[in-house]
Amino acid sequence: MGLTDITRSGVLAAVAEFDRLGRGEFLATYSFGRARAYFLSHAGKLYDSMAIAGYAMGEVPGQQRRTSADFTDGEEPVARQLRDRLGFAVEIHRGFWTRGELILACDLVWANGWHELRSGYPQVIELSQLLQRYWVHPVATRSETFRSPGSVSRKTSDIATQHVSYSRTPTRGNRLDGEVLAEFADDPELMHEQAIALRAAIDAGTLDADPVDDMTGPDAPEQGVAEGNQQERTYLRRVRDRGIRDRAIRVHQRQHGTVACEVCGFDFTAAYGPHGQEYIECHHRTPLSESGATITLTSDLALLCANCHRMIHRRRPWLTVDDLAKIVTDRRNT
Repeated sequence: MGLTDITRSGVLAAVAEFDRLGRGEFLATYSFGRARAYFLSHAGKLYDSMAIAGYAMGEVPGQQRRTSADFTDGEEPVARQLRDRLGFAVEIHRGFWTRGELILACDLVWANGWHELRSGYPQVIELSQLLQRYWVHPVATRSETFRSPGSVSRKTSDIATQHVSYSRTPTRGNRLDGEVLAEFADDPELMHEQAIALRAAIDAGTLDADPVDDMTGPDAPEQGVAEGNQQERTYLRRVRDRGIRDRAIRVHQRQHGTVACEVCGFDFTAAYGPHGQEYIECHHRTPLSESGATITLTSDLALLCANCHRMIHRRRPWLTVDDLAKIVTDRRNT
């Protein structure tokens, strides 16, 4: 007997038994673990696909139910039979960290001077508890260690070891880790504001609080998705004019003949040649999170290298440009 013998009525019988016993008892009774990625979706609920198939096999006359040990090829062939042959909806949930979750984790690493945080740190424990309340991953798809303090700590390590200041071999993260890290490097104030807004939305139970989540992850198979429906998004973002950065660079270049960090003097063009030409980070001398809506002049912006920008924002209260310049000058003099 193979998967091709399972019937739709047998699957529905398994679903009914699953509902009667509850997930935990159903899996224990019929010797299955939790699904890793593939879930049968029926009547608004998710079911562990392999366990459902194992029960459904026992609904075929003259056959016995199967256990997880009988499925040597894993979940994907089971899910394919349920979806393609029997017409059930199947959802894939791999537990990848979404963009919103990574913003929250990166916010911790940034506040910790771009160093990882261990699982016993209060900040890690608090973020673990917050992410377990975050609805972006259905509860039915979560493992026993979902977003535990240990897993949060590992993610802070993935982020910290991809930072430019880390000199050893980075841990094995994913593409999205690096993308969120790069956004923090370009505009830490804005990313910090997004983290604050997302935290508030999770605490409030606001739906769809993550503005640009990527639920698929880099290795997930392509799936069709429903699009076109209207929905309201709830998140906070300070509106910024990117063009003023370019104007500030041009003004600085006219005045000083080069584009260099206003604190330490690092010149990207001198260090990297054409590849670094006109590259510099832009810092609001008065953070927009404090000023609110305002008219920004080029004189309101400071041009900083990545290291000095990070040092200003390392911990609250943030340093001013003059504060950091004094620290650098004093260190050089000593």
